[in-house]
Amino acid sequence: MKLIVSLLFLFFTFQNIFSQKQAYKIYTLAFYNLENLFDTIDHPDKLDEESPLLKIQYNRSKVYAQKLKNTAQVISEIGFKKTKKAPSLVGVAEVENSTVLEDLLQTPPLKEKNYGFIHFDSPDMRGIDVALLYQKTAFVPLYYKNYTLKLWTETGMRIHTRDVLLVSGYLDNELLHILVNHWPSRRGGEKKSRHLRERAAFLNKKISDSLFADNPQANIVIMGDFNDNPTNSSFKKILNTKKRKNKTAKNEFYNPFELFYKKGLGTLAYRDKVHLFDQILISGGLLSESKSFETLGFFQSQIFNPQYLTLASGRYKGYPYRSFANGTFTHGYSDHYPVYISLLKLLKF
Repeated sequence: MKLIVSLLFLFFTFQNIFSQKQAYKIYTLAFYNLENLFDTIDHPDKLDEESPLLKIQYNRSKVYAQKLKNTAQVISEIGFKKTKKAPSLVGVAEVENSTVLEDLLQTPPLKEKNYGFIHFDSPDMRGIDVALLYQKTAFVPLYYKNYTLKLWTETGMRIHTRDVLLVSGYLDNELLHILVNHWPSRRGGEKKSRHLRERAAFLNKKISDSLFADNPQANIVIMGDFNDNPTNSSFKKILNTKKRKNKTAKNEFYNPFELFYKKGLGTLAYRDKVHLFDQILISGGLLSESKSFETLGFFQSQIFNPQYLTLASGRYKGYPYRSFANGTFTHGYSDHYPVYISLLKLLKF
């Protein structure tokens, strides 16, 4: 089955808005599941020996270097056609530790982009974490914290999974709060594992409610690999996400990717079924009603899927071109497409 992800046509385009005699600054905020960005070391306190890289018995260092190069290429190109610059903020999932992030940011073309990162080691048994990359010239971190997602099995055993990362900082002198997520998988089936992702959604709601209590118009962006589609209960019942901007209150979240999903678009495929697990939610304060963009405002959302990120032939033709399969390195990129949003602000002279 071919997974086709196309652009969402918007009511207005870049050409329309920029044809006015005004200039705008544009910032790209992205999320990307990097598919097992592990180092070549077997850490005795983690189950990282299950990583695809450690299962490869040849040229691990060479494979690791190529994986870094592929990943750096993708990140640098997200939104580039419109902005002519790399993303200002990139949430990432499936990174093993700070070492792989340091190596990634030292890999061209990211090496020249002056990125920093914020990362905490999570209790996930495999050792995979989330992190936030930020361009130092665009974003100034003010506060960051990891929130532990506490889960248990029916028999009372602790489920060790990824933390939720909160980073608050200034983007173009406006305070922005970013929540980076990688929710529990659907192992055992969607229905059986649903409550785990609902708990993850509730943790995001709890964090967001606290931010809204301090400022009812707080600018909050929730991004991640949620292992749920936009219409699942975690979004519609727990986070109460909206599919229309004009139906979103200041302290609610608009999910632009819900309309993508209803059009049959996705960021990954499993057993010939398309899913849109990778999403970015935007709080109502970032939804500019006047389109004047005198303050930072949401402009558009996209799934980043250039042709080279998609398999062109074989059994999985049309799927994202993943990095690892059947115990080997495929020279691919990830089993997920990145997603991103654009924020605009009027440039005042």
